[in-house]
Amino acid sequence: MSVAPALELRGIRKRFGATEALRGVSLAVAPGEVHALIGENGAGKSTLMKVLSGAHQPDAGEMALAGRPYRPAGPPDARRRGVAMIYQELTLAPHLSARENILLGLEPSRAGWIDVAAARTAARDALAQLGHGELDLERPAGAFGIAERQIIEIARALVGRPRVLILDEPTSSLTGADAERLFAVIARLREQGVSIIYISHFLEECRRLCDRFTVLKDGASVGAGRMSETTPDELVTRMTGREVRDLYPRHARAARESLLEVRTLAAGPRLRDADCVVRAGEIFGLAGLIGAGRTELLRAVFGLDPRSAGGVRFGGEEAAARPRGCWAQGVGFLSEDRKEEGLLLSQPLGDNLTLTKLGVFSRAGWIDTGRQDAAAARWIAALRIRCLGPNQPVGQLSGGNQQKVALARLLEHPARILLLDEPTRGIDVGSKAEIYTLIGELAAAGKAVVVASSHLPELLGLCDTIGVMCRGSLVAVRPRAEWSEAELLRVATGAAHSF
Repeated sequence: MSVAPALELRGIRKRFGATEALRGVSLAVAPGEVHALIGENGAGKSTLMKVLSGAHQPDAGEMALAGRPYRPAGPPDARRRGVAMIYQELTLAPHLSARENILLGLEPSRAGWIDVAAARTAARDALAQLGHGELDLERPAGAFGIAERQIIEIARALVGRPRVLILDEPTSSLTGADAERLFAVIARLREQGVSIIYISHFLEECRRLCDRFTVLKDGASVGAGRMSETTPDELVTRMTGREVRDLYPRHARAARESLLEVRTLAAGPRLRDADCVVRAGEIFGLAGLIGAGRTELLRAVFGLDPRSAGGVRFGGEEAAARPRGCWAQGVGFLSEDRKEEGLLLSQPLGDNLTLTKLGVFSRAGWIDTGRQDAAAARWIAALRIRCLGPNQPVGQLSGGNQQKVALARLLEHPARILLLDEPTRGIDVGSKAEIYTLIGELAAAGKAVVVASSHLPELLGLCDTIGVMCRGSLVAVRPRAEWSEAELLRVATGAAHSF
């Protein structure tokens, strides 16, 4: 006798104005199955999951949970019925503590009062599953870095003991060690019969974890099958409609004069000491664990965080102390947190793309919207940004397309030194290849590019030189050819005794 699907969706449709985001999507997930949902940015993955989690109501179609009709009134209703979701864009309440966020809506009570001791125990147990039982439960969620916030988000989904767990890019902010802990949790949940829908642009993760897959393209299901019976190239072709043969293209280039010099730089509590030189035509990678100081180094170089010791020079000139001055010196910064720091989500693409040089697009104090729209249209075409046009608010775009807008602003400025913190986070594999090609072309044109990334294959495939941060110090800088994933991890974890 065949086992009924734990979750089944049939003919799901959803329209936003003139945009048909979902066009009759169907999929089924068996009990204890890890099912990959794969597609480019804008393919409809996040919209479909929001329908499933109750954040959106479908315009047509049917859903069934354990064989019974399922149409949640909202996310709390879905969560009570055993469907939990971890969004790509974090949804924590920044003013509430880590504990309060993890138990939000599921607070244990006694005599009508929240049982704080029981809540603390439940939150601690959920974090311990992810290897972060030491996290300060009473600290406001907004005071944590983005990686720690993602851990809190995952713990919130686990604490409700879900029957169906939806993971939307769950490792995008995690180091390799934290990702491995998450994979172990997924394996345990699978053994317990929990059904998991896994959304990721890291195809190697999908092939490792998932039993079956469904591919979405332009809001429709275009392929499905067993993961063991397909290849990464076949998945990419189904996703994009074209072949992506070389994810990390190498461009002929030679490093030239020094454009960025960092000397014994320190800032805040995490960045203790960093020394490096990045030359024109060079891609310099930054590896390290969560909290090791990668982001803090880039922020200090760009003047976002005050430098407490050491110095920074751009092209032989002393670096400005503030971001405005750094922009004027030809330095651009891409934040790892596009939602909070990188973009004005309520503003149109055109304003976001030209934000750092509005004077160029102004006449007599007024913005020349025609020139602004023309500039935005060039980058929309060049980076294949899926949008309705330059006047669409950035907040309406998918996460990956938002990231492309943030990157396009640096290119429009234009910057000669690019500081890129997790530049491909939330971007599909086809678009990643385009971004990697673009970064290579920028370096070949004489730009100096610094890339901080949690994804070690990205650093090894893209960079000329890689430096490793460990406990706030830049402890080793070597040519890419002298690194392997194992050696990068060895140094990042402090296991190497001589740097």
